[in-house]
Amino acid sequence: MAVHRLDPEAWPNVLGTLPPVRRVASGDTVVTETLDAAGVDASGRTRAVPPNPMNGPVFVEGAEPGDALRVEILRMDPARDSGWTRGALSATAVDPEAVRELPPRDLVGWVIDRDARTVRLERPEPGLAHLVLPFAPMIGCFGVAPPQGQAIGTASSDRNGGNMDWRGFGPGCSVSFPVSVPGALFFLGDCHACQGDGEIVGTGVETACEVEVRLTVEKGRRLGWPRGETASRIFTVGNARPLDQALQHATTEMAAWLVGDYGLTPAGAAHLMGQVVRYEVGNVFNPAYTMICSIEKRWLPGRAQV
Repeated sequence: MAVHRLDPEAWPNVLGTLPPVRRVASGDTVVTETLDAAGVDASGRTRAVPPNPMNGPVFVEGAEPGDALRVEILRMDPARDSGWTRGALSATAVDPEAVRELPPRDLVGWVIDRDARTVRLERPEPGLAHLVLPFAPMIGCFGVAPPQGQAIGTASSDRNGGNMDWRGFGPGCSVSFPVSVPGALFFLGDCHACQGDGEIVGTGVETACEVEVRLTVEKGRRLGWPRGETASRIFTVGNARPLDQALQHATTEMAAWLVGDYGLTPAGAAHLMGQVVRYEVGNVFNPAYTMICSIEKRWLPGRAQV
C-alpha cells in the first residue's frame, strides 16, 4: 500500500466529475495540506476563492458505480497557529424574532497552540478569558462525485457527502460514500480545529490542516447515504433541508444497514433503534442540513453487551 503526497495547484469549489489530480490504488494513503474555508493556506496566503475550496479529486482504481469508497481519517495536524470564526449565532439557529438582536457576523480570531494542542480566543469577550478548548480537528467538507454529471457546490451536501460539518469527522473515524462515477473522485477540505454540534455560528474554528486518509474500495457495497464507524459506534448520515428530512434519510439508512448486514428483521431493527439510537446535528447552517444517526456497537447483534 503506497503513501501519496498531494500538493494541489488548484482548488475546486464543487464536488463533481472533474479531471483527477492523482490516481491511487485501493488501500493507498493520501497526505495533503488543506486551505481554510476562505481559501487561505498555512502561511496566510490566499490561494483560492471561498467557499470551502477542495483538494482533489483523487481517482481510486477499481471504484465503479455500485461500490462504496471507505475513507479512514488517520491523522489531522494543525498547519498554522491561527483560526477564525464568525462572531454571531446563525439566523437559522434562533427564533425569528431574535434575529434582529444578533451581533454583527464579524470575523473573530482564534489562537491554535500546536504544542499544547489547544484553541483559544485571540481577544476574549468578557467572561471568556478562561476558555481554552482542546484541539479537536474535524473535516467539514469531503466526499465523492455525485451521479449524472452533477457538480454540487462546497456550501452544501447530498448523498455523495459534501459540506456536512459534523464534529465527529475526525481521526479514528471512517466513512463510506456511495460511488457514482468511475474512480469515485474523492475530494477533501474545510478543516476545523474544533466545533460544537450544529455549526450554529456558520463556522467551526476554520484553519488549515495536514490530513492523512486511507482510501479503500468496497466492491458491491451499495449505499443510499453515507455510513461510518468509530471505535465504539456505527452511524449513518442524512443531508437535506428541512431538518426532519435529513433525519429521515439517516434513519432509513440505519434501518437498511441493520437488516441488510446484521440480519435483523424490520421489526427487530425498529425495536433496537427505538431504544438505543442517538442523533446528533452536523449543521443547521448550510443549504442542506446534516443529521447523524448512531448506535453503540455493544448493542449490535453478535456483540457482548456490557
